[in-house]
Amino acid sequence: MTTREFGDVRLRKVREHVWEIPREDGMNVPARVFASESLLEAIGEDDTLTQLRNATHLPGMTKYALCMPDGHQGYGFPVGGVGAIDAEEGCISPGAIGYDINCGVRMVKTNLEYGDVRGREEELVNALFDRIPSGLGGGGIVTGDSDTVEAILERGVEWAIDAGYGVESDLEHCEDEGRRPDARPEFVPQKAKDRGRNQIGSLGSGNHFLEVQRVTDVFRKGVADAYGLEPGQIVVLIHCGSRGLGHQTCTDYLRRIEKRHGDLLEELPDKELAAAPAGSELAYEYYGAMCAAINYAWVNRQLITHRTRTVFGEIFDADPIDDLGMELLYDVAHNIAKRETHVVDGEERDLYVHRKGATRAFPAGREEIPEVYRDVGQPVIIPGSMGAGSYVLRGGENSLDVSFGSTAHGAGRLMSRTQAKRDFWGGDVQDDLKEQEHVYVKAQSGATIAEEAPGVYKDVDEVVDVSDALGIGDTVARTFPVCNIKG
Repeated sequence: MTTREFGDVRLRKVREHVWEIPREDGMNVPARVFASESLLEAIGEDDTLTQLRNATHLPGMTKYALCMPDGHQGYGFPVGGVGAIDAEEGCISPGAIGYDINCGVRMVKTNLEYGDVRGREEELVNALFDRIPSGLGGGGIVTGDSDTVEAILERGVEWAIDAGYGVESDLEHCEDEGRRPDARPEFVPQKAKDRGRNQIGSLGSGNHFLEVQRVTDVFRKGVADAYGLEPGQIVVLIHCGSRGLGHQTCTDYLRRIEKRHGDLLEELPDKELAAAPAGSELAYEYYGAMCAAINYAWVNRQLITHRTRTVFGEIFDADPIDDLGMELLYDVAHNIAKRETHVVDGEERDLYVHRKGATRAFPAGREEIPEVYRDVGQPVIIPGSMGAGSYVLRGGENSLDVSFGSTAHGAGRLMSRTQAKRDFWGGDVQDDLKEQEHVYVKAQSGATIAEEAPGVYKDVDEVVDVSDALGIGDTVARTFPVCNIKG
Protein backbone atom coordinates (compact mmCIF):
# COMPACT_ATOMS: atom_id res chain seq x y z
CA MET A 1 0.00 0.00 0.00
CA THR A 2 1.37 3.40 -0.99
CA THR A 3 1.77 5.98 1.74
CA ARG A 4 2.96 9.58 1.65
CA GLU A 5 4.04 11.95 4.40
CA PHE A 6 3.99 15.72 4.43
CA GLY A 7 5.29 17.04 7.72
CA ASP A 8 3.33 15.26 10.43
CA VAL A 9 0.47 14.32 8.10
CA ARG A 10 0.50 10.78 6.76
CA LEU A 11 -1.73 9.67 3.88
CA ARG A 12 -2.40 6.24 2.45
CA LYS A 13 -3.52 5.63 -1.12
CA VAL A 14 -7.02 4.14 -1.14
CA ARG A 15 -7.22 3.87 -4.92
CA GLU A 16 -6.20 5.92 -7.94
CA HIS A 17 -6.55 9.66 -7.13
CA VAL A 18 -7.91 9.00 -3.61
CA TRP A 19 -5.67 9.58 -0.56
CA GLU A 20 -6.81 9.17 3.03
CA ILE A 21 -5.63 10.68 6.29
CA PRO A 22 -6.61 7.92 8.77
CA ARG A 23 -8.72 8.78 11.77
CA GLU A 24 -6.65 9.51 14.86
CA ASP A 25 -7.31 10.94 18.34
CA GLY A 26 -9.74 13.84 18.21
CA MET A 27 -10.75 13.27 14.59
CA ASN A 28 -14.44 12.48 14.19
CA VAL A 29 -13.89 10.98 10.73
CA PRO A 30 -10.99 10.32 8.35
CA ALA A 31 -10.08 12.90 5.70
CA ARG A 32 -9.70 12.29 1.98
CA VAL A 33 -7.84 14.12 -0.74
CA PHE A 34 -8.71 13.70 -4.42
CA ALA A 35 -5.49 14.25 -6.35
CA SER A 36 -2.98 12.85 -8.80
CA GLU A 37 0.57 12.31 -7.56
CA SER A 38 1.75 15.67 -8.88
CA LEU A 39 -1.27 17.58 -7.56
CA LEU A 40 -0.77 15.95 -4.15
CA GLU A 41 2.81 17.24 -4.15
CA ALA A 42 1.51 20.79 -4.71
CA ILE A 43 -1.23 20.41 -2.10
CA GLY A 44 1.34 19.18 0.43
CA GLU A 45 3.54 22.27 0.10
CA ASP A 46 1.44 24.50 2.38
CA ASP A 47 -0.87 23.89 5.36
CA THR A 48 -3.75 22.43 3.33
CA LEU A 49 -3.41 18.91 4.74
CA THR A 50 -3.11 20.10 8.33
CA GLN A 51 -6.19 22.28 7.86
CA LEU A 52 -8.08 19.35 6.36
CA ARG A 53 -7.16 17.11 9.29
CA ASN A 54 -8.20 19.87 11.72
CA ALA A 55 -11.56 20.14 9.98
CA THR A 56 -12.40 16.55 10.94
CA HIS A 57 -12.67 17.76 14.55
CA LEU A 58 -15.78 19.81 13.78
CA PRO A 59 -18.80 18.29 15.59
CA GLY A 60 -21.08 16.31 13.32
CA MET A 61 -18.59 15.93 10.45
CA THR A 62 -19.93 13.02 8.43
CA LYS A 63 -18.11 10.23 6.58
CA TYR A 64 -15.01 12.21 5.50
CA ALA A 65 -13.67 15.75 5.38
CA LEU A 66 -12.72 16.21 1.73
CA CYS A 67 -10.21 18.15 -0.34
CA MET A 68 -10.76 18.58 -4.07
CA PRO A 69 -7.84 18.39 -6.57
CA ASP A 70 -7.50 22.18 -6.70
CA GLY A 71 -7.09 22.45 -2.92
CA HIS A 72 -4.79 24.93 -1.21
CA GLN A 73 -4.39 26.61 2.16
CA GLY A 74 -7.23 28.84 3.30
CA TYR A 75 -8.53 30.50 6.46
CA GLY A 76 -8.88 27.61 8.92
CA PHE A 77 -10.61 25.34 6.40
CA PRO A 78 -8.77 24.63 3.14
CA VAL A 79 -9.89 26.15 -0.14
CA GLY A 80 -11.19 23.21 -2.14
CA GLY A 81 -12.64 21.74 1.03
CA VAL A 82 -15.99 19.99 1.49
CA GLY A 83 -17.46 19.14 4.86
CA ALA A 84 -20.89 17.54 5.29
CA ILE A 85 -21.99 18.19 8.87
CA ASP A 86 -25.07 16.81 10.61
CA ALA A 87 -27.72 19.55 10.55
CA GLU A 88 -29.28 18.47 13.85
CA GLU A 89 -26.36 17.44 16.02
CA GLY A 90 -23.41 19.14 14.31
CA CYS A 91 -22.57 22.76 13.63
CA ILE A 92 -22.13 25.41 10.97
CA SER A 93 -18.75 27.07 10.48
CA PRO A 94 -18.27 30.42 8.68
CA GLY A 95 -14.59 29.58 8.13
CA ALA A 96 -15.61 26.46 6.22
CA ILE A 97 -17.59 28.64 3.83
CA GLY A 98 -15.28 31.60 3.37
CA TYR A 99 -15.38 35.36 3.62
CA ASP A 100 -16.60 35.87 0.06
CA ILE A 101 -19.97 34.19 0.53
CA ASN A 102 -21.27 32.81 -2.78
CA CYS A 103 -18.20 33.62 -4.72
CA GLY A 104 -19.21 31.79 -7.87
CA VAL A 105 -19.21 31.67 -11.64
CA ARG A 106 -21.69 31.96 -14.45
CA MET A 107 -21.38 31.39 -18.17
CA VAL A 108 -23.31 33.36 -20.76
CA LYS A 109 -23.63 31.84 -24.22
CA THR A 110 -23.69 33.75 -27.51
CA ASN A 111 -24.29 32.77 -31.12
CA LEU A 112 -21.13 34.63 -32.14
CA GLU A 113 -18.17 32.70 -33.50
CA TYR A 114 -14.50 33.39 -32.85
CA GLY A 115 -14.15 34.92 -36.30
CA ASP A 116 -16.76 37.53 -35.36
CA VAL A 117 -14.53 38.98 -32.63
CA ARG A 118 -11.09 38.57 -34.26
CA GLY A 119 -9.67 42.02 -34.82
CA ARG A 120 -12.11 43.58 -32.35
CA GLU A 121 -10.58 42.21 -29.13
CA GLU A 122 -9.16 45.56 -27.98
CA GLU A 123 -12.40 47.36 -28.71
CA LEU A 124 -14.28 44.72 -26.73
CA VAL A 125 -11.93 44.55 -23.74
CA ASN A 126 -11.79 48.37 -23.47
CA ALA A 127 -15.57 48.71 -23.61
CA LEU A 128 -16.12 46.00 -20.99
CA PHE A 129 -13.46 47.49 -18.71
CA ASP A 130 -14.96 50.97 -19.05
CA ARG A 131 -18.55 49.90 -18.43
CA ILE A 132 -18.26 47.20 -15.75
CA PRO A 133 -17.10 48.46 -12.33
CA SER A 134 -14.09 46.66 -10.90
CA GLY A 135 -11.38 47.07 -8.29
CA LEU A 136 -11.28 47.69 -4.56
CA GLY A 137 -13.86 49.80 -2.76
CA GLY A 138 -17.18 51.12 -3.93
CA GLY A 139 -18.82 51.78 -7.24
CA GLY A 140 -21.41 49.51 -8.81
CA ILE A 141 -23.93 49.40 -11.63
CA VAL A 142 -26.65 50.18 -9.08
CA THR A 143 -26.34 52.32 -5.97
CA GLY A 144 -29.10 51.13 -3.69
CA ASP A 145 -30.94 52.74 -0.82
CA SER A 146 -31.75 50.67 2.25
CA ASP A 147 -35.01 49.36 0.74
CA THR A 148 -33.19 48.21 -2.40
CA VAL A 149 -30.54 46.35 -0.41
CA GLU A 150 -33.21 44.69 1.73
CA ALA A 151 -35.11 43.56 -1.38
CA ILE A 152 -31.94 42.16 -2.97
CA LEU A 153 -31.06 40.25 0.19
CA GLU A 154 -34.59 38.84 0.40
CA ARG A 155 -35.43 38.11 -3.24
CA GLY A 156 -32.15 37.63 -5.09
CA VAL A 157 -32.31 37.46 -8.88
CA GLU A 158 -36.10 37.83 -8.82
CA TRP A 159 -35.51 41.43 -7.77
CA ALA A 160 -33.09 41.99 -10.66
CA ILE A 161 -35.51 40.58 -13.26
CA ASP A 162 -38.39 42.69 -11.95
CA ALA A 163 -36.12 45.76 -12.04
CA GLY A 164 -35.30 45.16 -15.72
CA TYR A 165 -31.82 43.67 -15.34
CA GLY A 166 -32.42 40.36 -17.07
CA VAL A 167 -34.92 38.00 -18.63
CA GLU A 168 -37.14 35.34 -17.07
CA SER A 169 -35.02 32.48 -18.44
CA ASP A 170 -32.10 33.70 -16.29
CA LEU A 171 -33.95 32.41 -13.23
CA GLU A 172 -34.26 28.82 -14.40
CA HIS A 173 -30.58 28.71 -15.40
CA CYS A 174 -29.26 29.75 -12.00
CA GLU A 175 -28.59 27.51 -9.01
CA ASP A 176 -31.68 27.64 -6.76
CA GLU A 177 -33.24 29.96 -9.38
CA GLY A 178 -31.09 32.72 -7.92
CA ARG A 179 -32.81 32.85 -4.54
CA ARG A 180 -32.22 31.17 -1.20
CA PRO A 181 -35.62 31.07 0.51
CA ASP A 182 -33.99 30.78 3.95
CA ALA A 183 -32.53 34.29 3.60
CA ARG A 184 -33.07 36.51 6.64
CA PRO A 185 -31.97 40.08 5.80
CA GLU A 186 -32.64 41.16 9.38
CA PHE A 187 -29.66 39.06 10.50
CA VAL A 188 -27.20 40.70 8.07
CA PRO A 189 -25.13 43.21 10.07
CA GLN A 190 -25.90 46.84 9.32
CA LYS A 191 -22.25 47.54 8.55
CA ALA A 192 -22.38 44.78 5.92
CA LYS A 193 -25.48 46.32 4.35
CA ASP A 194 -23.79 49.71 4.30
CA ARG A 195 -20.75 48.26 2.55
CA GLY A 196 -22.94 46.49 0.01
CA ARG A 197 -25.05 49.51 -0.88
CA ASN A 198 -22.65 50.96 -3.46
CA GLN A 199 -21.08 47.72 -4.73
CA ILE A 200 -24.13 46.17 -6.42
CA GLY A 201 -22.97 45.05 -9.84
CA SER A 202 -19.17 45.12 -9.51
CA LEU A 203 -16.37 42.59 -10.01
CA GLY A 204 -14.18 43.60 -7.10
CA SER A 205 -10.52 42.68 -7.14
CA GLY A 206 -8.16 39.74 -6.67
CA ASN A 207 -8.98 36.67 -8.74
CA HIS A 208 -12.38 37.98 -9.83
CA PHE A 209 -12.80 38.59 -13.53
CA LEU A 210 -14.95 38.75 -16.62
CA GLU A 211 -13.55 36.76 -19.51
CA VAL A 212 -14.70 36.43 -23.10
CA GLN A 213 -13.82 32.92 -24.27
CA ARG A 214 -14.10 30.65 -27.28
CA VAL A 215 -15.13 26.99 -27.11
CA THR A 216 -12.18 24.95 -28.33
CA ASP A 217 -13.19 21.36 -27.60
CA VAL A 218 -16.32 19.32 -26.99
CA PHE A 219 -15.87 15.98 -25.19
CA ARG A 220 -19.46 14.79 -24.66
CA LYS A 221 -21.45 16.00 -27.63
CA GLY A 222 -24.87 14.98 -26.35
CA VAL A 223 -24.38 16.90 -23.12
CA ALA A 224 -22.81 19.86 -24.94
CA ASP A 225 -25.85 19.96 -27.23
CA ALA A 226 -28.12 20.06 -24.19
CA TYR A 227 -26.06 22.93 -22.78
CA GLY A 228 -26.03 24.75 -26.14
CA LEU A 229 -22.25 24.62 -26.66
CA GLU A 230 -20.30 23.97 -29.86
CA PRO A 231 -16.70 24.47 -31.07
CA GLY A 232 -15.79 28.02 -32.10
CA GLN A 233 -18.62 29.58 -30.11
CA ILE A 234 -18.03 32.73 -28.07
CA VAL A 235 -19.08 32.59 -24.41
CA VAL A 236 -18.59 34.92 -21.43
CA LEU A 237 -17.45 33.76 -17.98
CA ILE A 238 -18.14 35.94 -14.91
CA HIS A 239 -16.46 35.22 -11.57
CA CYS A 240 -17.22 37.30 -8.46
CA GLY A 241 -19.11 37.14 -5.17
CA SER A 242 -20.78 39.15 -2.43
CA ARG A 243 -18.07 41.81 -2.14
CA GLY A 244 -17.80 43.75 1.12
CA LEU A 245 -21.25 42.67 2.29
CA GLY A 246 -20.28 39.01 2.41
CA HIS A 247 -16.88 39.71 3.95
CA GLN A 248 -18.36 41.84 6.72
CA THR A 249 -21.07 39.27 7.43
CA CYS A 250 -18.49 36.51 7.85
CA THR A 251 -16.23 38.71 9.98
CA ASP A 252 -18.98 39.78 12.36
CA TYR A 253 -20.36 36.28 12.88
CA LEU A 254 -16.92 34.78 13.44
CA ARG A 255 -16.34 37.27 16.25
CA ARG A 256 -19.77 36.64 17.76
CA ILE A 257 -19.35 32.86 17.57
CA GLU A 258 -15.91 33.03 19.18
CA LYS A 259 -17.39 34.93 22.13
CA ARG A 260 -20.63 32.96 22.49
CA HIS A 261 -19.30 29.45 21.86
CA GLY A 262 -15.81 29.60 23.34
CA ASP A 263 -16.34 26.18 24.91
CA LEU A 264 -16.64 24.59 21.47
CA LEU A 265 -13.74 26.66 20.20
CA GLU A 266 -11.49 25.26 22.95
CA GLU A 267 -12.17 21.74 21.67
CA LEU A 268 -11.02 22.58 18.14
CA PRO A 269 -7.38 22.55 17.03
CA ASP A 270 -7.70 25.90 15.20
CA LYS A 271 -9.78 28.89 16.33
CA GLU A 272 -10.33 29.80 12.66
CA LEU A 273 -12.73 26.83 12.53
CA ALA A 274 -15.04 28.66 14.96
CA ALA A 275 -18.50 27.12 14.64
CA ALA A 276 -21.99 27.60 16.02
CA PRO A 277 -23.71 24.42 17.27
CA ALA A 278 -26.67 23.29 15.16
CA GLY A 279 -29.91 24.50 16.71
CA SER A 280 -28.28 27.42 18.51
CA GLU A 281 -29.43 30.99 18.07
CA LEU A 282 -26.22 31.98 16.32
CA ALA A 283 -26.39 29.03 13.93
CA TYR A 284 -29.90 30.09 12.93
CA GLU A 285 -28.95 33.75 12.53
CA TYR A 286 -25.73 33.07 10.63
CA TYR A 287 -27.44 30.66 8.22
CA GLY A 288 -30.13 33.25 7.50
CA ALA A 289 -27.56 36.02 7.01
CA MET A 290 -25.39 33.79 4.83
CA CYS A 291 -28.36 32.92 2.61
CA ALA A 292 -29.14 36.62 2.24
CA ALA A 293 -25.52 37.30 1.24
CA ILE A 294 -25.85 34.45 -1.28
CA ASN A 295 -28.79 36.29 -2.83
CA TYR A 296 -26.76 39.50 -2.98
CA ALA A 297 -23.95 37.74 -4.84
CA TRP A 298 -26.34 36.29 -7.40
CA VAL A 299 -27.73 39.77 -8.03
CA ASN A 300 -24.18 41.08 -8.35
CA ARG A 301 -23.43 38.61 -11.14
CA GLN A 302 -26.84 39.24 -12.71
CA LEU A 303 -26.22 42.99 -13.03
CA ILE A 304 -22.79 42.37 -14.54
CA THR A 305 -24.47 40.03 -17.02
CA HIS A 306 -26.98 42.74 -17.93
CA ARG A 307 -24.22 45.30 -18.50
CA THR A 308 -22.21 42.76 -20.53
CA ARG A 309 -25.21 42.15 -22.76
CA THR A 310 -25.54 45.90 -23.26
CA VAL A 311 -21.88 46.26 -24.26
CA PHE A 312 -22.07 43.37 -26.73
CA GLY A 313 -25.26 44.84 -28.18
CA GLU A 314 -23.59 48.18 -28.76
CA ILE A 315 -20.39 46.79 -30.26
CA PHE A 316 -22.14 44.36 -32.60
CA ASP A 317 -25.13 46.65 -33.22
CA ALA A 318 -27.60 43.91 -32.39
CA ASP A 319 -30.12 42.89 -29.75
CA PRO A 320 -28.22 40.90 -27.11
CA ILE A 321 -30.95 38.29 -26.63
CA ASP A 322 -32.82 38.09 -29.92
CA ASP A 323 -29.85 38.54 -32.26
CA LEU A 324 -26.77 37.53 -30.25
CA GLY A 325 -28.38 34.73 -28.23
CA MET A 326 -26.82 35.89 -24.97
CA GLU A 327 -28.59 33.40 -22.73
CA LEU A 328 -27.36 32.20 -19.38
CA LEU A 329 -25.99 28.66 -19.46
CA TYR A 330 -25.72 28.37 -15.66
CA ASP A 331 -24.65 30.11 -12.49
CA VAL A 332 -23.18 28.04 -9.68
CA ALA A 333 -21.75 28.97 -6.27
CA HIS A 334 -18.48 27.75 -4.81
CA ASN A 335 -18.35 29.38 -1.32
CA ILE A 336 -21.51 28.22 0.36
CA ALA A 337 -23.17 25.94 2.92
CA LYS A 338 -26.55 24.45 2.17
CA ARG A 339 -28.88 22.16 4.01
CA GLU A 340 -29.13 19.11 1.79
CA THR A 341 -30.38 15.54 2.12
CA HIS A 342 -27.83 12.82 1.37
CA VAL A 343 -27.76 9.07 1.80
CA VAL A 344 -25.06 8.08 4.29
CA ASP A 345 -24.56 4.41 5.16
CA GLY A 346 -27.94 3.58 3.64
CA GLU A 347 -29.89 6.24 5.55
CA GLU A 348 -31.07 9.69 4.49
CA ARG A 349 -29.58 12.46 6.59
CA ASP A 350 -30.01 16.23 6.64
CA LEU A 351 -26.58 17.82 6.39
CA TYR A 352 -25.05 21.27 6.23
CA VAL A 353 -22.81 20.69 3.21
CA HIS A 354 -20.01 23.24 3.43
CA ARG A 355 -18.32 23.89 0.08
CA LYS A 356 -15.40 26.31 0.26
CA GLY A 357 -13.78 26.68 -3.10
CA ALA A 358 -15.76 23.66 -4.23
CA THR A 359 -18.69 23.39 -6.62
CA ARG A 360 -21.95 21.51 -6.32
CA ALA A 361 -21.94 18.78 -9.00
CA PHE A 362 -25.23 16.90 -8.86
CA PRO A 363 -25.77 14.03 -11.32
CA ALA A 364 -28.73 13.58 -13.62
CA GLY A 365 -32.06 13.09 -11.88
CA ARG A 366 -31.47 15.17 -8.76
CA GLU A 367 -34.51 17.43 -8.31
CA GLU A 368 -32.42 20.53 -7.47
CA ILE A 369 -31.12 20.61 -11.06
CA PRO A 370 -33.07 22.88 -13.46
CA GLU A 371 -35.57 20.83 -15.43
CA VAL A 372 -33.89 21.67 -18.73
CA TYR A 373 -30.69 19.91 -17.54
CA ARG A 374 -32.13 17.26 -15.23
CA ASP A 375 -31.75 14.43 -17.73
CA VAL A 376 -28.06 15.11 -18.42
CA GLY A 377 -26.76 16.46 -15.10
CA GLN A 378 -25.98 19.81 -13.55
CA PRO A 379 -23.56 22.12 -15.39
CA VAL A 380 -20.32 22.75 -13.49
CA ILE A 381 -18.02 25.62 -14.50
CA ILE A 382 -14.30 25.36 -13.75
CA PRO A 383 -12.24 28.50 -14.52
CA GLY A 384 -8.59 28.15 -15.42
CA SER A 385 -5.97 30.90 -15.57
CA MET A 386 -5.70 33.69 -18.16
CA GLY A 387 -3.28 31.59 -20.18
CA ALA A 388 -5.04 28.25 -19.92
CA GLY A 389 -8.42 26.82 -20.71
CA SER A 390 -11.52 26.73 -18.58
CA TYR A 391 -13.97 23.84 -18.52
CA VAL A 392 -17.64 23.06 -18.46
CA LEU A 393 -18.37 19.76 -16.70
CA ARG A 394 -21.54 18.00 -15.71
CA GLY A 395 -22.22 16.46 -12.33
CA GLY A 396 -20.81 12.93 -12.39
CA GLU A 397 -22.78 9.82 -11.53
CA ASN A 398 -20.42 9.01 -8.63
CA SER A 399 -20.51 12.47 -7.06
CA LEU A 400 -23.19 11.80 -4.45
CA ASP A 401 -21.41 8.69 -3.15
CA VAL A 402 -17.86 10.01 -3.38
CA SER A 403 -18.03 13.74 -2.63
CA PHE A 404 -21.52 14.70 -1.40
CA GLY A 405 -22.25 15.94 -4.92
CA SER A 406 -19.18 18.17 -5.20
CA THR A 407 -16.12 18.77 -7.34
CA ALA A 408 -13.37 21.36 -7.82
CA HIS A 409 -13.97 25.07 -8.41
CA GLY A 410 -10.96 26.09 -10.50
CA ALA A 411 -7.28 25.49 -11.12
CA GLY A 412 -6.29 26.33 -7.54
CA ARG A 413 -3.37 28.52 -6.57
CA LEU A 414 0.21 27.29 -6.47
CA MET A 415 1.70 30.57 -5.32
CA SER A 416 0.79 33.31 -2.85
CA ARG A 417 -0.03 36.78 -4.15
CA THR A 418 3.08 38.15 -2.48
CA GLN A 419 5.29 35.58 -4.17
CA ALA A 420 3.55 36.16 -7.52
CA LYS A 421 4.37 39.87 -7.41
CA ARG A 422 8.01 39.01 -6.73
CA ASP A 423 8.20 36.50 -9.58
CA PHE A 424 6.12 38.25 -12.26
CA TRP A 425 5.84 41.73 -13.72
CA GLY A 426 2.28 42.61 -14.73
CA GLY A 427 3.21 44.41 -17.93
CA ASP A 428 5.31 41.50 -19.12
CA VAL A 429 2.51 39.03 -18.38
CA GLN A 430 0.04 41.24 -20.25
CA ASP A 431 2.35 41.56 -23.28
CA ASP A 432 3.19 37.84 -23.36
CA LEU A 433 -0.47 36.85 -23.27
CA LYS A 434 -1.28 39.19 -26.15
CA GLU A 435 1.70 38.28 -28.32
CA GLN A 436 1.89 34.55 -27.66
CA GLU A 437 -1.70 33.54 -26.94
CA HIS A 438 -3.71 36.39 -28.56
CA VAL A 439 -5.36 37.03 -25.18
CA TYR A 440 -6.14 40.67 -24.36
CA VAL A 441 -6.09 41.57 -20.66
CA LYS A 442 -7.00 44.82 -18.94
CA ALA A 443 -6.88 45.46 -15.18
CA GLN A 444 -6.80 48.27 -12.67
CA SER A 445 -3.10 47.68 -12.00
CA GLY A 446 -0.10 45.68 -13.14
CA ALA A 447 0.10 44.15 -9.67
CA THR A 448 -3.30 42.51 -10.20
CA ILE A 449 -2.11 40.95 -13.45
CA ALA A 450 1.06 39.70 -11.77
CA GLU A 451 -0.96 38.14 -8.94
CA GLU A 452 -3.06 36.30 -11.52
CA ALA A 453 -0.32 35.25 -13.92
CA PRO A 454 -0.81 31.82 -15.51
CA GLY A 455 2.20 30.44 -13.61
CA VAL A 456 0.50 31.15 -10.29
CA TYR A 457 -2.04 28.36 -10.81
CA LYS A 458 -2.10 24.58 -10.93
CA ASP A 459 -2.65 22.76 -14.21
CA VAL A 460 -6.41 23.01 -14.72
CA ASP A 461 -6.30 20.14 -17.22
CA GLU A 462 -4.95 17.83 -14.53
CA VAL A 463 -7.50 19.06 -11.96
CA VAL A 464 -10.32 18.30 -14.37
CA ASP A 465 -8.83 14.94 -15.36
CA VAL A 466 -8.96 13.84 -11.70
CA SER A 467 -12.57 14.94 -11.42
CA ASP A 468 -13.50 13.07 -14.58
CA ALA A 469 -11.62 9.92 -13.60
CA LEU A 470 -13.41 9.78 -10.23
CA GLY A 471 -16.80 10.33 -11.88
CA ILE A 472 -17.61 13.38 -9.73
CA GLY A 473 -17.52 15.88 -12.61
CA ASP A 474 -17.45 14.76 -16.25
CA THR A 475 -15.75 16.92 -18.88
CA VAL A 476 -18.17 18.38 -21.43
CA ALA A 477 -16.33 21.25 -23.13
CA ARG A 478 -13.15 23.30 -22.92
CA THR A 479 -12.83 27.03 -23.54
CA PHE A 480 -9.88 29.38 -24.06
CA PRO A 481 -9.60 33.11 -23.25
CA VAL A 482 -10.10 35.82 -25.86
CA CYS A 483 -10.05 38.85 -23.55
CA ASN A 484 -10.20 39.38 -19.80
CA ILE A 485 -10.92 42.26 -17.43
CA LYS A 486 -9.90 42.32 -13.77
CA GLY A 487 -10.02 44.65 -10.79
